[in-house]
Amino acid sequence: MSEHHNKLLAMGAMALVLATPVIGHADPAKDLAVAGRALTFLENGPTGRAVLGVVFDPSKPGSVAEKNAIIAALGSGYAAGAVTLIGKPVEASAVGGVSGVAALYITEGVNYGAVGAAAKGKKLVTVGSDPACVKSGACVMGVATDPKVDITVNRAAAAAVGATFKAAFRMMIKEI
Repeated sequence: MSEHHNKLLAMGAMALVLATPVIGHADPAKDLAVAGRALTFLENGPTGRAVLGVVFDPSKPGSVAEKNAIIAALGSGYAAGAVTLIGKPVEASAVGGVSGVAALYITEGVNYGAVGAAAKGKKLVTVGSDPACVKSGACVMGVATDPKVDITVNRAAAAAVGATFKAAFRMMIKEI
């Protein structure tokens, strides 16, 4: 093949790559915004300054990256309605001993079963962006913002921690 032909093939391949739709990736900051607002729809939910424990597995790079993004988005305090969320990193293995948190945000890649069981024992609402966490019952609520806002609540998990959502909120979500 000639050099000209190779250049044409390379340019064609580049055009094909650029024309291919980009697969959406979750944006932890957007997911956090939705989760924060959703927590304000809890009956007797947190108000004022409240600590959101961000649960991660230090052995999983994706979990650590999501934790870092959530903590960065929380900054020195993230206002969501009547609550201002303050972040606190929590290793998955330490959930059973965590204290002083209003809710837990579970990052992808952690052992959902163990974390969910420990959170239920402490009557803590758990939130995550992975639908598998909600389906398993380890997360009370799942949030996703890509391609559109989607909030799913696991009724059994909510009941297990004593979480009741306001009627107006329940009309906007999917319950499983």
